[in-house]
Amino acid sequence: MHAELCSALADPRRIVALYALAEKPRTVNELAAELNLTQPAASRHLKILRDRGLVQAERQGTCIEYRLADRRLIEALDLLRSVLRENLAHRASLAATPSPNAVTPHERKETKR
Repeated sequence: MHAELCSALADPRRIVALYALAEKPRTVNELAAELNLTQPAASRHLKILRDRGLVQAERQGTCIEYRLADRRLIEALDLLRSVLRENLAHRASLAATPSPNAVTPHERKETKR
């Protein structure tokens, strides 16, 4: 189940769709327009999310409206983004911190003399 859920989140467009649906329910056409996707592409993404239980579909007259199945999903995505942001910041700080054994450009000039 965990792997299935994660596979649904493997495409960034589906994550953006979840955030959009967290704001308010939308039809396939509304979501496609908002995410700059074709209607068939938006429909495929929604099918994956619906099959994994992340969104629910409800008929509204002639249209089907999609909504987020559980608000906690957005909380989990936000938490994951926070962890990833901190990890990225940590990696950037490691890349920016010179190694204690690193030779500075000034020291390189002196050793060439």
